[in-house]
Amino acid sequence: MTYSASVVGGSGFTGGELLRILDGHPEFELAQATSRSKENKTVGHQHPNLRHSDLRFSSPEDLESVDVLFAATPHGVSMEQIDQFQDAADTVVDLSADFRLDTEAQYDEWYDGHTRPELLEQSEYALPELNRDNLAGADLIASGGCNATATILGLLPLFEHGVLSGDEQIVVDVKVGSSEGGAGGGEASSHPERSGVVRPYAPTGHRHEAEIQQFLGVDVSFTVHAVDMVRGASATCHVFPDGPVSKGDLWGAYRGQYEDEPFVEMVAGGGGVYRYPEPKAVAGTNKAEVGFELDPANKRLVVFSAIDNMMKGSAGQAVHAANVALGLEETAGLEFQGLHPVGAP
Repeated sequence: MTYSASVVGGSGFTGGELLRILDGHPEFELAQATSRSKENKTVGHQHPNLRHSDLRFSSPEDLESVDVLFAATPHGVSMEQIDQFQDAADTVVDLSADFRLDTEAQYDEWYDGHTRPELLEQSEYALPELNRDNLAGADLIASGGCNATATILGLLPLFEHGVLSGDEQIVVDVKVGSSEGGAGGGEASSHPERSGVVRPYAPTGHRHEAEIQQFLGVDVSFTVHAVDMVRGASATCHVFPDGPVSKGDLWGAYRGQYEDEPFVEMVAGGGGVYRYPEPKAVAGTNKAEVGFELDPANKRLVVFSAIDNMMKGSAGQAVHAANVALGLEETAGLEFQGLHPVGAP
């Protein structure tokens, strides 16, 4: 069975990734892509890797009826237009922050409130490694934030397998590429300002902390740096366990959590150049790399995780979740293995 799909907000970076994935997906037929700024232009005009497509951007006011609608819109748009989205599609996958959190109180604290809080209980978080059982048959799916995704995947096995209790001090430092700011990222994302930097842009209070707190049940000290790469999110988590932790404990936890996951790979201090997770190794893929190292002298555990922020951290995660929701092969449309060697991601 083939499912029809549309992408609302298809002219942005994440929208382009969705169009690329859906264009090659064996179970989806791409029916519509919308953009106010690029209406009537071909998708290849905006996304040169899709020049082979004759699909043209249409107005977001004229939504076609489809099986699945992917909304790659800025925060605040989907909650205002969710009725139109749900009228147009049986399944809505939102890539903004509008339906990621559970309660109206969280949106009051971390965002600017929420206009449709009654739908928050209906929404399912898209990350299959965390929420697979609840995704089957879901009709409103919220793709996770890229920084939260990298952090959650790195730390999740430690809680699921009893290595940590949740009372430990955890310090998380995330470094992200310029594409996180979107196609309209502003002055700070322009090449002259971004090139060569390691710039803290959210030393405290980053909104993705809310997702980490919600799904791991712990508070973390969380800082994000903008760095000179296009794609990628790299999380380094410094954990101070209350008691002794061995490498055997860690391998047992991570293998137990991810051994059967199609998109998570362990990279933990092996040989060669790529000894630990790094975004360059997963650029363009839906993979996450996770790894760790022990520091006995300081009684510290260092956890590393790396993703492509636009794939595993956004569009790839969204399609993976849609595959699960519809009962399709989980890896469908997401088999790209990446390239090596490759330039800056």
